[in-house]
Amino acid sequence: MHSKALQFFLVCLLVLPALAQPAPTEITIAAAADLNFALKDVAARYEKETGQKIKLSFGSSGNFYSQISNGAPFDLFFSADLEYPRKLAAAGLVEPNTLYPYAVGQIVVWVRNDSRLDLQKGLNALLDPAVSRIAIANPEHAPYGKAAVAAMKHESIYDKISSKLVLGENISQTAQFVDSGSADAGIIALSLAIAPTFRERGRYSVIATSDYPPIDQGAILLKSSANKEAARAFLNYLRKPEIVEVMHSYGFSQPGKQK
Repeated sequence: MHSKALQFFLVCLLVLPALAQPAPTEITIAAAADLNFALKDVAARYEKETGQKIKLSFGSSGNFYSQISNGAPFDLFFSADLEYPRKLAAAGLVEPNTLYPYAVGQIVVWVRNDSRLDLQKGLNALLDPAVSRIAIANPEHAPYGKAAVAAMKHESIYDKISSKLVLGENISQTAQFVDSGSADAGIIALSLAIAPTFRERGRYSVIATSDYPPIDQGAILLKSSANKEAARAFLNYLRKPEIVEVMHSYGFSQPGKQK
């Protein structure tokens, strides 16, 4: 064999195996807005460990439910409750036996650092005459909004302040209303209140979990997914003890292990 031909042959031996390696697929995830910080952290860890690409979209669980019902192309759906994934399952739009209750959320009263509200009063702080606007997520399609309404009704203050409520499209927008000054206080997810961005700008009081139905959150694999194997692998990754601990650091409890 001529030397040039031999060189070409050797180069092919080195290059072809690399070319034969499939490019990493991209998992697309529709995620509840309370996961904005936690899931970005988990996804970054997963990408670093596996080389897998993850595309995250955040919004209200109810809106994602509607989009997925109408054929939106996601691989996984991380809902802020179990109701929407179960509805999708009943409609035959998910892979059987893939629903994973990954966390339990909590709600808090949150105000900016310059607020004079006494948060030691908990929800009753919202009765202060200085409060003219109170932000919550829209209870029509956001589980955290439903929890906020339930908690206010439990404390018998809902009828007194309902006229002051301003509704965020999702829980992230709700927090932004307060942060920007568009609202004087808000009922938001603990996971947002303790995230760096909001922890530095405000303070919060945890609302007793006995004041509202549990915010049991679930992830599910969609039947329309073109990357089912990769999506299953990410769901399994969430079960690792170290990842459960990461979620806990963002204010999420494990189902059955709430404080």
